[in-house]
Amino acid sequence: MAGVVQPASFFEIKCDIPELNGDNYKVWKERILLHLGWTDIDYAIRKDEPLIDDNNIEVDIALYDKWERSNRLRVMFIKTKISAAIHGSVDQHNDIRALLKTIDEQFMTSDKALASTLIMKFSSMKLTNVRGVREHILQMRDIAAQLRLLEVDMSETFRVHYILNILPQ
Repeated sequence: MAGVVQPASFFEIKCDIPELNGDNYKVWKERILLHLGWTDIDYAIRKDEPLIDDNNIEVDIALYDKWERSNRLRVMFIKTKISAAIHGSVDQHNDIRALLKTIDEQFMTSDKALASTLIMKFSSMKLTNVRGVREHILQMRDIAAQLRLLEVDMSETFRVHYILNILPQ
């Protein structure tokens, strides 16, 4: 039957999550959050830890159990996706929000180092390092886009003139 659209099943979608090693923080975090949202164990990051009071104890306990399971599974999962070199600074955390905050803080300073590395790569890239002019221009544009995400702005006019000037005559 033509034109019938089948509903998507999110459980069939695969998300390759790299091990966090220091150079891939942004991609790692995007994929971790996406994966945990798909698998529906992101409750602890979306909601505060519920408090149990005497008024509605059964509902409170059920909400707390849901939050605790989500928190525990997330922490365990995230710790399996972090390289051994980084584990020391995150092992003491058993709360997902504290864990993510620690990881965020650890990699905020590495953005400056990454920007510096990308600037050096951009300024030293030669056509001989890639296959053809088109590929060279695409790689230069990709580096410029990564720099823009790191809040290092380069005007398009400058990029065009720079790329054209470094091409062989």
